[in-house]
Amino acid sequence: MTDIDNLVKDLILEVDISKKKEHFLKIWQVAQDAGVYPASIHDFYIARGKGEFSGFTVPAINIRGLTYVLARAIIRVAKKHNAGAFIFEIAKSEMGYTDQRPVEYCGVCLAAAVKEGYKGPIFIQADHTQVNPKKYKESPNKEMDNLKTLIKEAVDSGFYNIDIDSSTLVDLTKTDKKEEQRLNYEACAELTKYIRSIEPEGITVSVGGEIGEVGSANSTPEELEAFMDGYEEYLGDDAGMSKVSVQTGTSHGGIVLPDGSIAKVKLDFDTLKILSELARVKHGMGGAVQHGASTLPDDAFGKFPEVETVEVHLATQFQNMIFESEAFPVELKKKIYSWLGENLSSEKKEGETEDQFIYKTRKKALGAFKNDLTNLSDEIHSKIGKELEDKFDFLFQKLKIQNTKELIDKYIKFVKVVPNVTSHAGEIDASGAD
Repeated sequence: MTDIDNLVKDLILEVDISKKKEHFLKIWQVAQDAGVYPASIHDFYIARGKGEFSGFTVPAINIRGLTYVLARAIIRVAKKHNAGAFIFEIAKSEMGYTDQRPVEYCGVCLAAAVKEGYKGPIFIQADHTQVNPKKYKESPNKEMDNLKTLIKEAVDSGFYNIDIDSSTLVDLTKTDKKEEQRLNYEACAELTKYIRSIEPEGITVSVGGEIGEVGSANSTPEELEAFMDGYEEYLGDDAGMSKVSVQTGTSHGGIVLPDGSIAKVKLDFDTLKILSELARVKHGMGGAVQHGASTLPDDAFGKFPEVETVEVHLATQFQNMIFESEAFPVELKKKIYSWLGENLSSEKKEGETEDQFIYKTRKKALGAFKNDLTNLSDEIHSKIGKELEDKFDFLFQKLKIQNTKELIDKYIKFVKVVPNVTSHAGEIDASGAD
């Protein structure tokens, strides 16, 4: 096992946060020496908004388990296709139930790039930094302060891409679109201002907003305009967002049928195209973002570049492939599924089948069994990694990000940052979207 492998294992398995940060700082330095560094994709997306290039969709990939194995597979595919426009991301909720704090996730992704001989910027993103509507109603200031603390921890750990999700505050009882979006755009702008106040010198953190909760009614141009008008007024002269997430018919994880399979979804690509163009032409952003897409049928992915979707978020299918791999130990799977029944039975809804329950909840066992997954044999890791590598290869081609490395290197320049990882958000709330 090489030194970088040992550093990664120490980082993942360490439970003391102070020691975990020490392992992270070692990996950060190794990465810098190897020409690998965390970066913001902001300037790249703004250039796209100006029409300087087009024709592909950036995959933002959530890795919930076996992060080092999957990140290395992604990097191998990136090298194969000379791709640079891809993002590693993890949602606030995922940080909680997978037991992956920002320093761990960023450190593992940087190490994966070093291990596979990649050079250049790596984009690490905090996905769905989501406002909890119940907590916000009880105490808006406390909820916002909690989010700011987590954002500070993430930025300090190399997350220079932050997706704010305050769409949970949209009030559909309002007849006026701007009033409907008011709490959403005010919260998003407040958090954007905070990010601008803490971002490292020389880096403009890429910020994303969201106008409609994934799984709800499809977004409209009127909603986007109402949100952006209010957001830009509130923000003033500070740099704004580089992209905006919209709802066009998907749901996180897909809709699970009684036998555990996923229902087919009809995505509204026409709406996605209209909203993406509006985001670019009128507001100077890279375009619109599609969430909850990994469980879509294979023939859907080629449509995203056609309608100029700037970014697509992919998560659940990779987790599914891990659990369903022939290489995944049968006894460990039994142990995990038994744990679900013992610890999460309260989440089983009336009329829900066992297959539906397991599919919905097994992601929440990834933190509890992180050590077991990390300590699987190299042979098992290799087999699962190869299966995922084939999937990533397919997606990179469908999303047309081959040969984007030179474009990335043109717009994204190295900024030397000495990370200050003293902040700590405490226990991370595992509820919310992912």
